[in-house]
Amino acid sequence: MHTLRRVKNVYLEAEQFRRRAILGFIAAALVLGGVAAWYFRLQVVSHAEYATRSDANRIKLNPVVPARGMIYDRKGRLLAENVPAFRLEVTPDKVEGMEETLAGLGELISLSPEELERFHSERKASRAFRPIPLKLRMNDEEMARFAVNRWRFPGVELKPYLTRRYPYGDLLAHIVGYVGRIDEKDLESLGEGGNVLTHIGKTGIERYYEDILRGKIGYEQVEVNVVGRALRTMGRVPAQPGVDLRLSIDMNLQRAAVAAFGNFEGSAIAIDPGTGEILAMVSLPSFDPNLFVNGISHADYNALNENPSRPQYNRIALGGVAPGSTLKPFLALAGLDSGVRKPGDQTLSTGMFYLPGQSRGWGDSHRGGHGLTDVRKSISASVNTYYYQLALDMGIARINDYLGRYGFGSATGVDLAGESTGILPSPEWKMKAGKGRWYPGDTVNMSIGQGDWKVTPLQLGQGVAALADHGQLRRPHLASERRDRFDGPWIPLSQPPARQISEGGANLQVVREGMVDTVHGPGGTARAMGVGAPYRIAGKTGTAQVISRRGTGAVNPRALPLHLRHRALFIGYAPAEDPKIAVAIAVEGGGYGGSAAAPIARKIFDAYLLDKMPDGLELLDAEAGIDAGCGDDATNCSVVLPDAVVLVVEPAP
Repeated sequence: MHTLRRVKNVYLEAEQFRRRAILGFIAAALVLGGVAAWYFRLQVVSHAEYATRSDANRIKLNPVVPARGMIYDRKGRLLAENVPAFRLEVTPDKVEGMEETLAGLGELISLSPEELERFHSERKASRAFRPIPLKLRMNDEEMARFAVNRWRFPGVELKPYLTRRYPYGDLLAHIVGYVGRIDEKDLESLGEGGNVLTHIGKTGIERYYEDILRGKIGYEQVEVNVVGRALRTMGRVPAQPGVDLRLSIDMNLQRAAVAAFGNFEGSAIAIDPGTGEILAMVSLPSFDPNLFVNGISHADYNALNENPSRPQYNRIALGGVAPGSTLKPFLALAGLDSGVRKPGDQTLSTGMFYLPGQSRGWGDSHRGGHGLTDVRKSISASVNTYYYQLALDMGIARINDYLGRYGFGSATGVDLAGESTGILPSPEWKMKAGKGRWYPGDTVNMSIGQGDWKVTPLQLGQGVAALADHGQLRRPHLASERRDRFDGPWIPLSQPPARQISEGGANLQVVREGMVDTVHGPGGTARAMGVGAPYRIAGKTGTAQVISRRGTGAVNPRALPLHLRHRALFIGYAPAEDPKIAVAIAVEGGGYGGSAAAPIARKIFDAYLLDKMPDGLELLDAEAGIDAGCGDDATNCSVVLPDAVVLVVEPAP
C-alpha cells in the first residue's frame, strides 16, 4: 500500500507570511501611532493642564493673612491694635494617635477643658488636612518647652499670627466691640478663602466695618520637594492690610462720662450737633472685650450671662426706654409748627387733668398746679397739663406725623449693627400688637412720654442735637475718617445730608428758650446743674416710672427698691448760644431727672468744654497712633499662615 505525501506549496506559504507581516506591521504602526497621539496630547493638547498639575505638586501656595485695620480715637489714641502672638496648630492627617499626642502636649503646656472641647469640635467640622488651632496665645515658657520637644509631635506646629487687643478694655466695649473666633456661619458668609482666617468682627465697629477692616488675603508661592519640605520662595501676591479707622470718640470725654455715673447703671451719649459725630457713648455696666478675642472661658461667659444687669447689652442703640418729659420740647415744637399753638397761648394747670365724663385723672408735678402756662413755662417747669391738652387738640395722627419727622420710631442709621427703631405709639401699632383699639387716654399718656413709648438714648441724642443745630437732623456716626495704607492720608467718610425738621425758625427759638429756662430760669427743674457754670446750658429733665401708680396717687421713687425706681432722664446742649455738644442721659433706678441725670450731664459738659475731669481722673495726652507689630512698610503688617408706664411725676425744683 502506497503512503500519500503532502506536497509543500511554497507560493501559499509565502503569501501567508506576507499577510501576517502586513498585519503585524499595521498593529505595530497603530500602537506606535497611539503612543505618539498620547504623547502629543500630553505635550501639546493638554500641556497647560498637566504643567499646572506638576506645579501644584512642586509649588505650594501659603496664604498670607493681612493685618486687621487699626482703630483710633479722634486724637490718634489707639483703641484696637494688633499684637504678635503664637498659636499651636494640629494637622489631623499628619498625627498618628491623636489622644496620645494631646496627652503628651498636655504635659508640656496648659490645655484647658474649653480649649480641648473647641479643638475636637472644630476637628469634626473640618477636613483632616487643614490645621486646627489647639491653643492660642502661647506664653514664652510654653513655646520654649514645645520647641525642645517638637520632634515628638509630628503634625503639630507653632505658628505666628497677629491677635487683637483693646487697650481701654471695658471703656469702649459697646463702641469698638470685639473680634472672635470664626464659626461655621461666618465661613458661609466669607465664602472661598475665608477658611484661612481665624477671627472676624462680632460686635460694634469691628462688626459694622468688617469688610474693610479685614483686608484682602495674599499668597506666597513656595517650591517644595517630594516630601513637602520648602526649598525656595517662587513669588508673592502681597496681602492688602485692612483699612484704618478714626472714630469721633474722645477718650477723655468717654472716661469722664463713665466716671460721672459713679455707681449708677444706665447710658449716655454725647454728639457734636454740627456734624453728628458721636463724642462719647456709654452703656453701663460694661465688660472686657479682650475676654472674647481668643475664646471666652465658660466661667467668664456664665458670669456675664448670669449678671442681671446684662453687661453685654448695648443700652444706647438697642435699649428702649419711655422718654418721659424729655419728649416735651419735641411735642411743643410740633404744636407750634402745626399751628395748633402759638407761643403766647396759655393752658391752665390746676394739678389734675380729666377727660370729659371720666373720673380718672392725670396729675401734674405740683399738686396745686402751675397756673396759667405758656410753651416756655411748660418746658422749663415740666407742666404736664399743657401737653395733655395739646395732644388732644392735635390728634394722634398729627402727633405721629411730626414726631416721626424728628426721628422717633425709626433707626438713626448709626454705624452699629442691630440698632433698635423703638416704638412710636399709634392706633395702628396698638392694634397690630394685639392691645386693642386706641383711646383718648392713650393720647394723654403718650403726650408726656409714657404708655407704650420706647425710644433709644441714641434717638434722644439725635433729636436734641437737631434742636441745638437749628433743626438740622443729622445721622449720628462713630467712624469719621479712613486711611487705606499706613502712610496714606486720612479721608473723611461721607455722610448723608442733614434733614430739616422745622421750617419755623421762630418756633424753634421759643423751644430753645424754654430749655434754657429749665436750667437758668426761676422755676426750672434743673436749676441745680447750672450753678457756677461759666457757660449757659439748655436742657430738659425727664422721669419715667417703671411701675404703675394706684388711682391718682403719685409714687415716691426713693421709697422703692433700686430696680423699681424711676428712670432718670436728661437731654440738653451747651453752650446754649453756640452749641458744641449735645447729650442724652438715662439713669436706671436714678429717681428724678433733675437730681440724678442732670448732674451727670454737667460733668460731661465740663469735661468737654472746660477740660475739667471728674475727681480722680487726669486728662490723657493726645497720642500719635502706634501700629504695634507694623513698620512703615505695610507688608510688615501681615502674617503667613499654612415694662408699663402710666404717669410721670416731676419734682418741685
